[in-house]
Amino acid sequence: MRRIDRYLLVQLLTVFAFFSLVLISVYWVNRAARLFDAIVGDGQSFWVFLELSALTLPNVIRVVLPLSAFAAAVYVAMRMTRDNELVVLQGTGLSYARMLRSVAIFGLVVALMLAFLMHVLMPLSRMQLAERQVQIAENISTRLLRAGEFLQPADGVVVFLREITPEGKLVDVFLSDSRTTGTRVEYSASSALLVPGGQGPALVMLDGVALIYRDGPDRLGTLSFDELTFDVGGLVGPAGRRADVRELPTNLLLSPDSDEMAALGITLPEIRFELASRFAQPLLAVMTSMIGFVAICLGQFSRLGVWRQVLGAIIVLALVQLAGNAASGFALRNAALAWLAFVPVGLGGGVVAGMLWWASRSRGTGWTARARAGGAA
Repeated sequence: MRRIDRYLLVQLLTVFAFFSLVLISVYWVNRAARLFDAIVGDGQSFWVFLELSALTLPNVIRVVLPLSAFAAAVYVAMRMTRDNELVVLQGTGLSYARMLRSVAIFGLVVALMLAFLMHVLMPLSRMQLAERQVQIAENISTRLLRAGEFLQPADGVVVFLREITPEGKLVDVFLSDSRTTGTRVEYSASSALLVPGGQGPALVMLDGVALIYRDGPDRLGTLSFDELTFDVGGLVGPAGRRADVRELPTNLLLSPDSDEMAALGITLPEIRFELASRFAQPLLAVMTSMIGFVAICLGQFSRLGVWRQVLGAIIVLALVQLAGNAASGFALRNAALAWLAFVPVGLGGGVVAGMLWWASRSRGTGWTARARAGGAA
């Protein structure tokens, strides 16, 4: 029995490593391509792109590992069925539940990987990624400070600078803002300075005039100014950001400070649900692997293959995930319902138990029929 368990576990882990490598590469390349357009298109360096891509990798791995576990379990079960290995094991009296022990151990190994991601790597990577995005948004020199060019840092905004002195002073500034429907404001200043602010960078224009065009009888208004401040932080991103509960470490979620959480804009239901999710999502990998393995054992031999069992297992996993998404809506509104994060795990366990019962029943029926046929002969 131990040799059989080791054999199944080695097969599952080998195939799981292959599927994980392939799926992570495909998923990460897809995400990296969109990130490359956004980062490099904004004038950032290639090293910034690599840094942000590396910070998104833990989230990619978190999404891919349960899928890889399911694919590995399905593939190993299909190969053992094709090579008649399952038939041999069943002939020795080995039940489906006994064979599923190796799959459960494999799922626990994947769950440990996911737990390390959920409790350690994910909060750190999300926090660093958010901080870097804020820094990039505040550093608009590559998008806004280019002399002699008409730039459009945002829809409805056009900026032109004639010259930038070595001291950072902007000479002959023109800025057109038509983001408000029916109104266009054009600023013209002899000089300007870009200064940091508590809510993001600001453009301080000196000695200029503002022309205000409005639809209606009085279309043009003029305003001369000695100094005028224009918020440019909104052109490249939000001036500030709301803290994300997924960035907080687990020890802080276990004993949250109500005043500190209120200052960050995080509610108690969000804290309770996030904490429960960090324990529930790794366990879901155990259920996905067992569902994939047992689904292949449900069907009889067919020349058309086992595509119906695989499709059925995929549909079951989709329904389980939909139920989890629906339950999360209630849990995020009521802190007492944080246990709903374990709904997908419970449903998955129920599906596995039902599949095992059906597979055992079909197996027993088949043996009884063959025994009767032998006796009649």
